[in-house]
Amino acid sequence: MDYINAFWVGGLICALVQILLEKTKLMPGRVMVILVVTGALLGALGIYGPIQDYAGAGASVPLLGFGNVLWEGMREAIDKEGLIGLFKGGFTASAAGISAALIFSYLASLICQPKMKK
Repeated sequence: MDYINAFWVGGLICALVQILLEKTKLMPGRVMVILVVTGALLGALGIYGPIQDYAGAGASVPLLGFGNVLWEGMREAIDKEGLIGLFKGGFTASAAGISAALIFSYLASLICQPKMKK
């Protein structure tokens, strides 16, 4: 049942984002920023945690989940270190994921030999 919940929640998030992209004139970069900010806001309001517990990777993998990770890191760092945690908590919480994305994309570029478009 966990797989089904992850599938339908993740699919619903992706479908809503696709509708947003097609029905508005928002550029994809702006939509990505909206998703990260919305995830952080839902995390701050205590709404995203139960959704993530229910859907697992269906809610933690999309950009909404990244915004929630940033918020959780900031919240923990603020509790431990005070105001300075506001500035470094998000970096600490997301460093492993961002580093993995950079490393794997670099390795993929070595394997696939990308070329510039002409």
